[in-house]
Amino acid sequence: MAPKLGFMQRLEVYRPSKSMLGWSCVICVIATMIVGFAWGGWVTGSTADAMAAKAAQGANAQLAAQMCAAQFNHGADAAVQLTALTKLDSWQRADFIKKGGWDALPGVKDPITGAAELCAKQLTGTAL
Repeated sequence: MAPKLGFMQRLEVYRPSKSMLGWSCVICVIATMIVGFAWGGWVTGSTADAMAAKAAQGANAQLAAQMCAAQFNHGADAAVQLTALTKLDSWQRADFIKKGGWDALPGVKDPITGAAELCAKQLTGTAL
């Protein structure tokens, strides 16, 4: 009877077949992809494009809101308008900003989406 080999000795003697090595590689690749996309933060190209577009739109809205607040504060009746703005409910403030024309940027036809809401929050000091 041959002596019983230990785990390390059996591992040294083991020679896997080519198909076993091939399937092991395929399984490792699939496992890496699952871990990468699920927990590693990997995204597809279209998802990355969508995320970049959303970030750019948010940055545009923040810049437009800063300019809106500056235009609002430089108005002749800024104190009166600010009092009127703070008396409104939070859902009516963006419309007030739009009606006053403070969200319009020079040289831009259409107002930036979300700028009026951010401008109203900045002017009233509510949490962003």
